[in-house]
Amino acid sequence: APLSTLLEITFALRAITTIIIQSFLLLFSTILTDLCRHSWSLQVEQSKVLVKEGGVQLLLTIVDTPGFGDTIDNSNCWQPIIDYIDNKFEGYLNAESRVNRRLMPDSRVQCCLYFITPSGHGLKPLDVEFMKRLHEKVNIIPLIAKADTMTPEECQLFKKQIMRGIQEHKIRIYQFPETDDEEEMKMVKRIKDRLPLAVIGSNTIIEVNGKRVRGRQYPWGVADVENGEHCDFTILRNMLIRTHMQDLKDVTNNVHYENYRSRKLAAVTYNGVDNNKSKGQLTKSPLAQMEEERRDHVSKMKKMEQEMEQVFEMKVKEKLQKLRDSEAELQRRQEQMKKNLEAQHRELEDRRRQHEEEKERWEAQQRILDQQKLDNSRTLEKNKKKKIF
Repeated sequence: APLSTLLEITFALRAITTIIIQSFLLLFSTILTDLCRHSWSLQVEQSKVLVKEGGVQLLLTIVDTPGFGDTIDNSNCWQPIIDYIDNKFEGYLNAESRVNRRLMPDSRVQCCLYFITPSGHGLKPLDVEFMKRLHEKVNIIPLIAKADTMTPEECQLFKKQIMRGIQEHKIRIYQFPETDDEEEMKMVKRIKDRLPLAVIGSNTIIEVNGKRVRGRQYPWGVADVENGEHCDFTILRNMLIRTHMQDLKDVTNNVHYENYRSRKLAAVTYNGVDNNKSKGQLTKSPLAQMEEERRDHVSKMKKMEQEMEQVFEMKVKEKLQKLRDSEAELQRRQEQMKKNLEAQHRELEDRRRQHEEEKERWEAQQRILDQQKLDNSRTLEKNKKKKIF
């Protein structure tokens, strides 16, 4: 059966349980009863429920931390949560290391819904420290609890303050996967624009204008949990159940668990390694190692790109030189052909001139001969006349 483990951290116990009840449309009466029995001292508690729908089974584990942030001294209040996550990673690593790995129950924490108190003043130091402690171990989705205590304008301003604080403190919340599908891109953009999601918790069914809705009744109206204009609950529900459940599991397995496994194996293989040279490398955060490898890869790619550009420029220069040489050769051949044509033209002109001169000489000789014939003919005529007389 598909398995999804959800870790929710908040200051109010009921807010967590209510949101999960709404998300899966279940009334976890037994879970709610068990959770409410405990005191508000900091502890990690979990309850499980098997959700069946359409032939698909989903084992949902709800992990709660009642009492988180309620004491005067909150030093290391996140440690039980970190230990819980690491223990789940450790259990999965041990199961993965066995010879028989056919049955590997996955109890790793897939998502952390971190509820932020709607104070209107941005993130508290405890919020910042907690998320920075956990952002390398679990997918964090920040939520604004009890969003119905603020006006829409106050809520939007509070969202901007929170996101600005997350960016300033370099907190890595859950990153939505990139996609080439235009519809999915639009959906992801809508979710990102609404972060952190503002939610309202309610298990009460209220009838409004003949329609039964889940919400909270106030003297001035009803806060409808599933109304997108009132809160972002439907976006959260679609994320967790419909659109991003598998990606949350994939990121947990491929990023957070691999980081834990790398640190664990690095600690095991540290014995016998040169302290001065390799200690820093083995104890370095896997994310830092990945970032360093990424920078090295980018540097290599830039170097390869420069080399390719140099080769390309050299090829272009060679090609241009060949083109210039070909152009010069064509120019030389054109000049040579032009000279040959001019020489032939001069030769033809000389021959034509010689022909004209020969023609003129022949015509002059012909005129002389004709004149001689005429003179001879006249002389004969005169001689004939003399003989007659």
